[in-house]
Amino acid sequence: MERKVIVIVGPTCSGKTTLAIKLALALNSEIISADSRQIYKFLNIGTAKPSKEELNLVKHYFIDILLPSEDYNVSRFEKEALRIIEKLFAQNKIPVVAGGSGLYVKSLVDGIFDVVDTDEEYRKELLEAKAKYGNEFLYEKLKQVDPLSAQNLLPQNWKRVIRALEVYKLTGRSIVEFQKEFKRETDIKFFQFGLKWPREILYENIEKRVDEMIEAGLIDEVKNILSMGYDPGLNSLNTVGYKEIISYLKNEIDLEEAIRLIKRNTRRYAKRQLTWFGRDNRIKWFSVSNKNRFDEIANEIIDTVK
Repeated sequence: MERKVIVIVGPTCSGKTTLAIKLALALNSEIISADSRQIYKFLNIGTAKPSKEELNLVKHYFIDILLPSEDYNVSRFEKEALRIIEKLFAQNKIPVVAGGSGLYVKSLVDGIFDVVDTDEEYRKELLEAKAKYGNEFLYEKLKQVDPLSAQNLLPQNWKRVIRALEVYKLTGRSIVEFQKEFKRETDIKFFQFGLKWPREILYENIEKRVDEMIEAGLIDEVKNILSMGYDPGLNSLNTVGYKEIISYLKNEIDLEEAIRLIKRNTRRYAKRQLTWFGRDNRIKWFSVSNKNRFDEIANEIIDTVK
């Protein structure tokens, strides 16, 4: 049997979970989440994690497996996701991958490779700069010395930004060059599909979702996480929705401003996701204006893959 994997990508709020569930049910398969935040326990509302009903419908991997204080990285995701894919192949299933974390998807489809040693002293210097000036400072620094790497990263991918800066300092070369020299040998065929909404409708959906998150108890969710002793500076909480509510709880901004910032920052994140995935010409895009089309899209994907 040909070894095939379906990958569903797109910006936040585009309906990736809904489509993935339809596909998994139709194929009697399971879902691998490629979302770098849904992996954390307690971060439920703000990450738009699948509901309990959805999780009961189809088995999902990489949901609720880490505490907010635990570290995770894209290399680990690649290895663990490939193991799950092999397990599903052994059961004659076509795995369904769904998520908007571009690096996670890329690592799974193309592999990821770091060959250069670390420079602990320089890394410490960069971490201090991050603490003092923030993620954007590091990202701007990378853009100056290694624009090739910068265009493949986002400011919130600060660990990858630091690694790229470190590799450039040690070698004078872009980490992208090392990664291009590496090609993972695999007989897996990845079929990538994307969901693209008209920008104005996507932004309306985002604003509606943020309002629903607030109504569903996002503020209490953040309060609960902090009451358990988790540091508000954790990487897991440096996430749109959480960082703004943390600022509100610290009395740095009022609630109206926090909600405005969540909406604005989510729109910006969606735009960056579209830019990221838009660079991959292997992705087949479906134009969507409402979710009524998802049954038709699911059938077309199944016809393409089978």
